[in-house]
Amino acid sequence: MKPPISDIAFTPAVKFQQERLGSREAYASLEEKGGWKDRLSQDLKDFIAERDSFYLATVSSEGYPYIQHRGGEKGFLKALDETTLAFADFSGNRQYITVGNLSGNNRAFIFLMDYENRRRVKIWGRARIVESDPHLMGRVVNSDHLAERVIVFTVEAWDVNCPKHIPRRYPHDHIQSLTEEIKRLQEENRMLRREAPVTVPNRQKI
Repeated sequence: MKPPISDIAFTPAVKFQQERLGSREAYASLEEKGGWKDRLSQDLKDFIAERDSFYLATVSSEGYPYIQHRGGEKGFLKALDETTLAFADFSGNRQYITVGNLSGNNRAFIFLMDYENRRRVKIWGRARIVESDPHLMGRVVNSDHLAERVIVFTVEAWDVNCPKHIPRRYPHDHIQSLTEEIKRLQEENRMLRREAPVTVPNRQKI
């Protein structure tokens, strides 16, 4: 019998802790019903297309995890097909920790956050560096900046977390739009107050 896809994260040590702390039965039931997925659904593709940042985790040859923030225009992380993601790697501080880590261990992890709608997605897989593929570069790069390489990520498992404890935050342009609308309404209210006729109440003599 093929092991559940979630075994990529639920190792024997993790399952032992789930059993000890009382959650193993619920996750075992989830696994029997299909559990996690290893192919990108259309809903997930749409979610990814709206993201302008994510976190990429790799592991060094010494076993140390490394998490790097990646940012760009919305949709810079591309879904090439149902099992493949890719994004352009632009020049940065030239530490090349991610590139170095992937040269020795191709296991990687992508963590995507949607603070506005309080949604987060975890994706496990393997990543590789592609440096000389103009066709792939053309499919991935949508910026005037010169990309040094493309990082291709093969999806092995993904899961959607519950929204609990995710603080609700909004992008700057959304806040700016709301601020401008509030100012417009305040000015409109002031004008209406100035134009409204003044009514003097009748006073009766006693």
